[in-house]
Amino acid sequence: MSQLLRIESPASVPGPTGLPLLRLGFRPFYLLAALHAVLLVPLWVLVHRGALAAPAGLPPMWWHAHEMIYGFAFAVVTGFLFTAVRNWTGRPTPTGWRLGGLALLWVVVRVCLLLGAARAGLLLEMAFLLLVAIALLVPLVGAANRRNYFVGLLPLVLLAADAAIYAATFVDGFPVTADTMLRLALYLIVLLTGVIGGRVIPMFTLNAVRGLKQFKDVRLDRAALGATAAALACDVAGVGGAPLAAIALAAAALQAARLWGWRPLATGANPLLWILHVSYAWTVVGLVLLALSSSGAIARALALHAFGLGLVGGLIIGMVTRTALGHTGRMLVAGRSETAMFALVPLAAALRVFGPMIAPHAYLSWVAWAAVPWSLAFLLYLWVYVPRLCGARVDGRDG
Repeated sequence: MSQLLRIESPASVPGPTGLPLLRLGFRPFYLLAALHAVLLVPLWVLVHRGALAAPAGLPPMWWHAHEMIYGFAFAVVTGFLFTAVRNWTGRPTPTGWRLGGLALLWVVVRVCLLLGAARAGLLLEMAFLLLVAIALLVPLVGAANRRNYFVGLLPLVLLAADAAIYAATFVDGFPVTADTMLRLALYLIVLLTGVIGGRVIPMFTLNAVRGLKQFKDVRLDRAALGATAAALACDVAGVGGAPLAAIALAAAALQAARLWGWRPLATGANPLLWILHVSYAWTVVGLVLLALSSSGAIARALALHAFGLGLVGGLIIGMVTRTALGHTGRMLVAGRSETAMFALVPLAAALRVFGPMIAPHAYLSWVAWAAVPWSLAFLLYLWVYVPRLCGARVDGRDG
């Protein structure tokens, strides 16, 4: 995995061709995801407070959750994997007009759902997920890269969940709820962060901190991921109470031990590193909160937002900066803007998760306050990275 998202040697890369924005998957999808994050959360706050009518077609809460998972998070996953799979396999992933077409399809889905055309939006989204799966599986299978087949299968599982969301919304008597499928979709991305994060976070840390000694054990990795998957599966299956609490707390302890072995305290001087460790720590927080929610001590939504904002959102802001810097030919150094982004997203997660626990009567206010640092972080990302992602690499190479 030392070659994940590596910068290739100039001799192995052809000269730049085509529009810079469409040369690699991370470019359009990172920008679209950031724009979506800036607009969607404030819009949801207005809907949640009753100041604005929710888009028709899906119940408001489902629409919000769906767009944060399938719209925001999966756009970043798509851009990341299109870039990573090309490096893992040495084979092409969509660029040029194919990449532009997929990005346009993603936009059309978002517009359909915003305008209340939920049937058309969900159907088009299933087509998008299928095309992304094909674009990932063709190079993975062609290169016999079996270790990473799961990333190509992920869009197909999300497609199945999206189909169930469609059926739960529009088919009378469908036995599965959209809420369950949305949690399944979020949990799949949580597990993806566990696998990919477990590869890259310790590697990035070891490469950047001289003389660092880490503790890594494949048995601990498997136990942590297995226990986490079991806890999340229990929640999706409706298994609550003591069984869920016990499994979730065991998973939290294993994930904490796993993270501690990566030596997070050694990263304090490097924002590009500590944002990844701080974000991954939200896995532990989410599992503890899931255990508490199993007994009704807190609302399950707090655990979901720990996973969604703290873990997924934090890793996203960490990776969309890091990979954008590296793949536009820049030094992997966080400036003031990146450091501000890295502070704002965990702040948003803390306000959204812990605020309602401290003062439940101010729930709507906590949601609104959390939206401010969240949107500022991604607005700042757009301000800094639009010219970088729309322009050619500074070293003149392709990518």
